[in-house]
Amino acid sequence: MTTNKSLFLIPKFITTPSQNGVGRYVCQLQRVVLKFCKNHGSSRGIREFIEYDLLNFANKNPEVVVYLKPRRHRGPVIKAEYLNGDDQIVFCHNNTREEIAKWLNLLRTQSGNHDGTRLRKLWHTDYPSIQGPWTPYTFRDPALNLAEFPNEELSRPLDQPKTATEELDELFKKQQESEVAESSEVK
Repeated sequence: MTTNKSLFLIPKFITTPSQNGVGRYVCQLQRVVLKFCKNHGSSRGIREFIEYDLLNFANKNPEVVVYLKPRRHRGPVIKAEYLNGDDQIVFCHNNTREEIAKWLNLLRTQSGNHDGTRLRKLWHTDYPSIQGPWTPYTFRDPALNLAEFPNEELSRPLDQPKTATEELDELFKKQQESEVAESSEVK
């Protein structure tokens, strides 16, 4: 028996402010709690991040409150709390300092924890589409998969008109080709 996995997810409407960034951008990350052990080896990356990079992160993101919570004999954890009330927990066991910075950047740019939620829509259909989602590559020419880059023809903008020089070059080449074809017919 097959079950629809989306039925067991929590149905929820989008709670982030729409058009965030039109007037001004409001970072949705409210606070970050870095939990780590002062002695254990699995917390080395988060301790190095705290020592070398935490002040830079806090200065670049003054809207995010950063708490440090040392815990004995526990693995390192990053807990993120968002303005819409969502919490997200990232386990950082044996992560490096650079990986911690990437996790914090990801948490900072997200609008909340959407894992385990099914976003509700204002419409419903009994026969959903089986075509799949649209992507920018849906109607692209498959020959682009074999193109070698850098490619001068593909690096030009699509809507740029030809210059007068390019049009004259094309006319000249066509004229030469027609002259060669006429001369071969005469012989």
